[in-house]
Order: sequence, then structure tokens, then C-alpha cells
Amino acid sequence: QVQLVESGGGLMQAGGSLRLSCAASGSISWSNNMGWFRQAPGRQRELVAAITGGGTTNYASSVKGRFTISRDNTKNTVSLQMNNLKPEDTAVYYCRVVSWGAFYWGQGTQVTVSS
Repeated sequence: QVQLVESGGGLMQAGGSLRLSCAASGSISWSNNMGWFRQAPGRQRELVAAITGGGTTNYASSVKGRFTISRDNTKNTVSLQMNNLKPEDTAVYYCRVVSWGAFYWGQGTQVTVSS
């Protein structure tokens, strides 16, 4: 079992920055793939960014160059630095960890970007 606790969401004006963090506990190791997803009202959940245990990253085209995913394997945390936020980034953001073939999700944190 893996437990995930997210923090860092909030309200921000367009052009601003926010940093999301996700702390993982339980059956987790440095090799687990970790990532951030988001879901806006009326839309499907989508991948925002992912990072492997070795540090290889992958980004949605809509956030590339603005968002940066990172992880601290000593603390079992994954973070998402979001710069130059846009109103279309408004969504609930979820942390996800893959462990032993199972997907674990955080509770979600709301990010709202005003124009």
C-alpha cells in the first residue's frame, strides 16, 4: 500500500507560479514512477508530467517549458513547479505513484488561475 498526501494548490493570477508537493509513504522505493495528473470540470483526467526513478521526465505539450517535475528519493516526494500559469491550467491536480503494478492516487489539490 502507498499513501499520498498533496499540498500547495491555491488561487493564483495568470502569469504567477505555484508549487505542488506530494509526500508518499508505505511500499515505495526510488524506482517507482511518479507523476502529476489534472482534471478540469467536464474533462477527462490527463497527464501533466511524469518522472521515472532514474529521473527521466515527460510533459504534456501544453505545459512543456512552464512546468517542472522533480523528485527527492530520500524523502519520497515528488513536486511540480508551475510557472507562467494560465487560466486553462485551472483543475484539480492529482499525484500518482506506480508501485508493484498498482496505481495509487492522492486526494487532489485545487489549482485555480484567474485571468
